[in-house]
Amino acid sequence: MLEMLSYPFIQRALVVGTLVSLCSALLGVNLVLKRYSMIGDGLSHVAFSAMAVATVMNWAPLTVAIPVVVIASVLLLRLSGSGKIKGDAAVALVSTGALALGIFIISMRSGINTDINNYMFGSVLAISRSDVALSVGLSLAVLTLYAVFFHRIFAVTFDEPFARATGIRVDFYNMLIAVLTAITIVLGMRMIGALLISSLIIFPAMSAMRLSKRFLGVVFCAAVISVVCFIAGVAVSYEFSAPTGASVVIMNMAVFGLCVLTETVAACISRKEN
Repeated sequence: MLEMLSYPFIQRALVVGTLVSLCSALLGVNLVLKRYSMIGDGLSHVAFSAMAVATVMNWAPLTVAIPVVVIASVLLLRLSGSGKIKGDAAVALVSTGALALGIFIISMRSGINTDINNYMFGSVLAISRSDVALSVGLSLAVLTLYAVFFHRIFAVTFDEPFARATGIRVDFYNMLIAVLTAITIVLGMRMIGALLISSLIIFPAMSAMRLSKRFLGVVFCAAVISVVCFIAGVAVSYEFSAPTGASVVIMNMAVFGLCVLTETVAACISRKEN
């Protein structure tokens, strides 16, 4: 562990990854409860397309991707809210279309190269010093906004009609969740990859829901699980020279399986006692 921490790129990955894991876990609870967890998949493919364009034009990838994905999240929310296209269909349209566009653009310039593979599958080596400052600042902004508006986000997540009746601006807070998710997706893509980043949103939330039945408890458990799995995934990646994104996802899968097993055993014991 000490040897691993001696490398600057590992230090950068742990700092950024821990903050992004916290953001994705907190937002993931709300997205899973609202049955909109796959928005991460659609936005990650939009981010891939934006980063492909930035690579071709020699622009800073994060600087280009963040505003593009934020705009896409707003449009996706409005598209699914219009009633003409359901949420899952809207995500599928955006996801496949953006991925195809990104691959087409980059292949016209230089083919599929190492940089684009890093965006697809993630790499701790992709985190530069300049990216760290931007990622830390935006991650702290996401966490701060989530904490400040926590009670309103909670109300919108569980009962939109009731929240609207009490005067809460439901559309605004849905938009806020979408924008914060978009920022988190872009920040996490560099390490986890476009194809795997949505797992950071889904797995910790699903695991936490098997450990607690209270919203605050689920949020806390999801945050702890996400951070622990990320650190463990980085350690496994370093030890076995495996892709970082895949290692982190495998850790999350293992924890989810353990939580399901624990829940099943507890339910069987409860039935026997009754």
